[in-house]
Amino acid sequence: MTRQAGAGHPRPASFQKNQAPPTKEAARMTRSTKIVATIGPASSTLEVLTRMIGAGVDVVRLNFSHGTAQDHIDRAALVREAAAACGREVAIMADLQGPKIRVGKFENGKITLKPGDAFILDSACQMGNQERVGLDYKDLPRDVGPGDLLLLNDGLIVLVVDRVLGNEIFTTVRIGGELSNNKGINRQGGGLSAPALTAKDMEDIKTAMALGADYVAVSFPKNATDMEMARQLTNVAGQPHNHKARMIAKIERAEAIRPGVLEEILLASDGIMVARGDLAVEVGNAAVPALQKRMIKLAREANKLTITATQMMESMIVNPVPTRAEVSDVANAVLDGTDAVMTSAETAAGRYPVETVEAMAAICLEAEKSEVVQLDTDFLNQTFARIDQSIAMGALFTAYHLGVKAIAALTDSGATALWMSRHRIHVPIYAMTPNLASQRKMQLYRNVVPLPLQSSADRDVALEQAEELLLSQGVVQRGDFIVLTIGEPMGQPGGTNTLKIVRVGTR
Repeated sequence: MTRQAGAGHPRPASFQKNQAPPTKEAARMTRSTKIVATIGPASSTLEVLTRMIGAGVDVVRLNFSHGTAQDHIDRAALVREAAAACGREVAIMADLQGPKIRVGKFENGKITLKPGDAFILDSACQMGNQERVGLDYKDLPRDVGPGDLLLLNDGLIVLVVDRVLGNEIFTTVRIGGELSNNKGINRQGGGLSAPALTAKDMEDIKTAMALGADYVAVSFPKNATDMEMARQLTNVAGQPHNHKARMIAKIERAEAIRPGVLEEILLASDGIMVARGDLAVEVGNAAVPALQKRMIKLAREANKLTITATQMMESMIVNPVPTRAEVSDVANAVLDGTDAVMTSAETAAGRYPVETVEAMAAICLEAEKSEVVQLDTDFLNQTFARIDQSIAMGALFTAYHLGVKAIAALTDSGATALWMSRHRIHVPIYAMTPNLASQRKMQLYRNVVPLPLQSSADRDVALEQAEELLLSQGVVQRGDFIVLTIGEPMGQPGGTNTLKIVRVGTR
């Protein structure tokens, strides 16, 4: 919704309603919602990856549930090469596997269970058959009791626990179907004691830091302690490489959404992933949409990032166009205010990885046109104790009322850009930094376009560089107004203390 300027707030002459439509490149740059794409066999060539980044991928997800350490190192190198070919940076997110709460293997690879069948989950069983199957998660018999519902293969199969004897769980099949090797197990309502970080995860963290991952996603955290431990391990693993990653908590356990727990996890993390697959199995499909909205709202209020994930464009694994339901799903996540939407198998193993990204980008752009901007009410009853945060909010307010072309935030850490990105505004935020690590991390921030800026200790030189950079990108023309934030003295993280309204090219 475009706000009408009041009598006391005339728009600069640069603001014209009937401007020429943006180019394809400009449209990509002004898309607020970011795209996280998982890469795998379908997208591990330089040609495909370059096309995906060109189509709008902002963050590449490496799924550590599959592949070797060397596979991920090679793919990370490929991502950097493809990004360089596109003339932009992308972030890399290492997604840890987490605990393997799965059944074992079957003699014939799979069985078919029918309602009413007796079936045994046996932690001592080496090879499964029609009567029983082994468990990768050996402690499951200790975690369940009579009456518990166990959901296998993402909830497609439901077993009712009758009794537990030693390492055997005796169950009756309530909903049957085909059960194959290594399918996942969830307990309805959560409550499994498996730790969030396994020995494999700890090794994978070392690999992630060696390849320079910008984000580490932690699977199945139950509480803030899990995230604090993951951050400590990541910081230690990153020290030899002089590298720090940001932490994303994947919310997929029932325990993680309990009142107070989610808030604590948010405080201990840099962002969350609304991991709708496993979460839906534990809490029920019907509960997930409302939880998604709650999580995104809480994250924005806490100045944290959100990624909405799982089955967003699932049909495009095999089809060249999404379903209407998928289009609506992606659009609603955008309207909820998510920072990013994510693909999984669609781009990792699907037939149409590039088309998936193109379709997702188009949906995001269209949905963003309907966003309602309410900055005036956003700031009601808010107080800002920090100077840099106050400057960030002042920049938003000024840009909103004047209808300027862009906000330019000269930043080192990206904190100013993060605070700005928590509020809806139809003015793009260009975060300019000499810090390559910050530039990559900001690729996940909603409505923020990170740009490289040469390091300078001279304020006037830096401002001139910022103007020229926006001009070269085609963002502004000479005579346009921009709102600019900067810190003086230059080069101090967290030192943003100046807000300027600048007419480009008239200095």
